[in-house]
Amino acid sequence: MSEPSKGTDQRDPKTADGVSTITLAAGRAADDASGALDTAARGLEAGRQAAIAASGQVTAAARTAWTAIAQRKLVATGIGAGLTALSAASYAVGRRSSRRPQGPLTRLTGGRI
Repeated sequence: MSEPSKGTDQRDPKTADGVSTITLAAGRAADDASGALDTAARGLEAGRQAAIAASGQVTAAARTAWTAIAQRKLVATGIGAGLTALSAASYAVGRRSSRRPQGPLTRLTGGRI
């Protein structure tokens, strides 16, 4: 190697290239780490928002279920009335479809004429 001259700061070109390469690599590593932290922070925020939305949906479902349980007598009455109406309507439709066609006078007299 050559001796450095007195009074001037001269480095070996290979050493200078190595130092600049290490400096650039360290800078890139720091940028990559910063980017990774930003990405992790965004992912954490997205996860937090998803958890809040899911808990809101669970709360709404629980509130609906509790209302149905609290009003169970009204719910049972409504279901019973609906089933009764459905049964009566299907019975009436079935009776009407099984009747033989009759004229107006026969229907009026109940089939005696």
